[in-house]
Amino acid sequence: MARKNIAIALGAAVFTLLLISHLISNLGFPLLTFLNIHYDRILGQGTQFQIPINPDDAKEDATKSESRFLLGVGKADITGPVVEINMMGYADPNQVGSGLRQRLYSRAFIIADLEEPESRFVYLVLDTQSGDTAVRYGILEGLASMGTEYGVYGQSNVAVTGTHSHSGPGAWLNYLLPQITSKGFDKQSYQAIVDGALLSIRRAHESLTVGHLDVGTIDVEDANINRSPFAYLANPKEERDRYAHNVDKTLTMLRFKRAGDNLNMGVLTWFPVHGTSMLGNNTLISGDNKGVAAKLLEDSVETSPDAHFPLTSPFVAGFSQANVGDTSPNVLGAYCEDGSGSECNFEDSTCGGKNEPCHGRGPHFREQDQGASSCFEIGRRQFAAAKELLEHMDSVSAPIRGAIKSLHTFKDLSNYTFPHPNGSIVHTCPAALGYSFAAGTTDGPGAFDFKQNNTGSPNANPVWSVVRNFLREPSEEQKVCHGLKPILLDVGEISRPYLWTPNIVDIQILRVGQLLIIVSPGEATTMAGRRWKEALAASASEVIFSSENEPKDPSSDPIVVLGGPANSYTHYIATEEEYSIQRYEGASTLYGSHTLNAYINLTLSYLPYLASDASESIPRPPRGPQPPIHINSSLSFIRGVVYDRPPLFKNFGDPLTDVPSSVLLEKSTKVSATFVAANPRNNLRLENSFAEVQMLVVERKKEEEEDVPVPKPIKAKDDNDHDEPIPPATTETWITIRDDSDWDLIFQWRRINSVLATSEVDITWELGQGTKEVKEGIYRIVYHGDSKALGSGEIESFKGVSSAFRVEGKGREGKGTFSLETEMSR
Repeated sequence: MARKNIAIALGAAVFTLLLISHLISNLGFPLLTFLNIHYDRILGQGTQFQIPINPDDAKEDATKSESRFLLGVGKADITGPVVEINMMGYADPNQVGSGLRQRLYSRAFIIADLEEPESRFVYLVLDTQSGDTAVRYGILEGLASMGTEYGVYGQSNVAVTGTHSHSGPGAWLNYLLPQITSKGFDKQSYQAIVDGALLSIRRAHESLTVGHLDVGTIDVEDANINRSPFAYLANPKEERDRYAHNVDKTLTMLRFKRAGDNLNMGVLTWFPVHGTSMLGNNTLISGDNKGVAAKLLEDSVETSPDAHFPLTSPFVAGFSQANVGDTSPNVLGAYCEDGSGSECNFEDSTCGGKNEPCHGRGPHFREQDQGASSCFEIGRRQFAAAKELLEHMDSVSAPIRGAIKSLHTFKDLSNYTFPHPNGSIVHTCPAALGYSFAAGTTDGPGAFDFKQNNTGSPNANPVWSVVRNFLREPSEEQKVCHGLKPILLDVGEISRPYLWTPNIVDIQILRVGQLLIIVSPGEATTMAGRRWKEALAASASEVIFSSENEPKDPSSDPIVVLGGPANSYTHYIATEEEYSIQRYEGASTLYGSHTLNAYINLTLSYLPYLASDASESIPRPPRGPQPPIHINSSLSFIRGVVYDRPPLFKNFGDPLTDVPSSVLLEKSTKVSATFVAANPRNNLRLENSFAEVQMLVVERKKEEEEDVPVPKPIKAKDDNDHDEPIPPATTETWITIRDDSDWDLIFQWRRINSVLATSEVDITWELGQGTKEVKEGIYRIVYHGDSKALGSGEIESFKGVSSAFRVEGKGREGKGTFSLETEMSR
């Protein structure tokens, strides 16, 4: 999570506390808003498949090698308010939503035991910055209210992960720190996520059918880099030498395949790359590069002529995060945007001693589009690898066989004591953030004089010490506990008006057969994730699989993946060596230098419960201390919509700027229309769309009886008495070919006058920016809106329609068609 303009956020925090104090003293309490294992080493160059177990076993007869499971997949819309809400990720109070680039979704994957259906878990992939304590609480509460049929889902077997997009609306998180820049908590933003997640689970549950699972891997060489290589180099050389890259390049795929006809129901993938392709100046909502990848794969499967992909397939593609902490999608590296064009300083990512000019560059960084072109490209690269792997899964995958187990517990990491791997006894600390947290990253640099790589006494303006001490001055004990981290925000010990960050964390592991899923509440760095996965794999081989596999079956060696940030948001998890460098990731490792080892220790402690016979011999892990839920106590200073009004002599939906009569079918072609608008917060249009592109389809009417001969066209006289054929009767239908789910259709809203409550919306179709084919024909742009009446507050829907326009010309694929996928391959 980048922290751009953190100084503004700190100032806002001080201002907020003063304002709260003033309000309480004068008005009373303010109104509430509402109630590695070795398979992840990269060998060689280029895209390649990596088979994590013996490939010969993958070729066995399916009836002998594949276990049968109950499988379900589902997808639902979670797009919250797309305007007037601060966006979650960069922590910039000036980054406020102004529209929509692509809708956000929850994708649910359910795996259940065929013989014991109560043994199951659901893995959610949300197009959000992270999982969250309050969101997970809301999902569990919702499941409990959905009837006995859904009683099989609960605390231990529901994992809520985020893709870590920095381009979604905020104001839905449980703790105060991320609420500061969003002006508090917003019910509408929160409820959209919870309701959509529940709907995706319902759809997955209703789709449950007998099926098989298999797993495969492939390298994605060009979709991520390490943004803190100086910190990575602090890890032991012998450890680094085991890996060809300083980030993991492996994409792991779990395929859901229906029994009988081998229909591909969906895939769940893990690959580490930050959701920061869209830049900090972007104000359009999207799922960033993983949202792009998921939509591209789903569209590709739906339109594939392959027998495995029939058009009726309810295919769902989940692109989950992995050990994402120090990864970046800005694959060209970090450069100084100060006119010099030089690379940023290697140690602290500065330019001439200043932090602000250092920015990472995506593959299309020269485009002035807030990162959209680079975002699409990084998403496309993940999609291309996933598609290639999916097409070869029958020959390269390994079947999943074995038990389904899950565990979850809460643990207070403010002072957890445990044995260190070196034999000493160590403990964690109450959460705190270091000075380098405020420096941000090359994906989103901070402001003022904060720098990365600050240890000991930070080289920053002493005013920040004053700000820090105003909030809470850390005790000497806290300073000693955090060691080399100079504390800027002692967030784990601030409880006014409520907790700023979590001290109680989620510990969760899921198991299906030989696949183990670490559900991480924080962003593990590359090496932290490798250590965690490797430790779990080694322990599982002894604790679980040694007794289950007699004689030893090499095809059942554990496969470990890590997904997150999930269930809550505990910032970063760096190795002890990286922590000592105190770049952004180390400064954001909340619970001190022993954070990673604490997570590993807790994971291994509860691992025996995942054995197939654990329910008989090992008690379920304790529930643990309950984290506070601030849904009903969160502050909100977010203004609601008062009313909407069209300009004089205009109606809602009237076109203000219409489309041209015709456009050429080229990669750079854009078509726009501007309409009289109303505030999109009046109706989120979940499972629907604000904008559409419709194509005119003209069809000749069919005769009622097929055996009745069609009469020849009647001849008529024109003005010059010449015979002219009168065409047979036809029907004209407008069909939707683009909507809010498509990357190439942009919905951008703006307020014209706050007092008069007037607004406008631009809807732009970028004909060459998607992968769907565009044909010659007649089109129109449609706007769906909802206005709010003054006084009554009544919401009324309306529609705006542009004039028709013709798309004409020759694309490279031949007359009348254009496909970006083909264009990019040339």
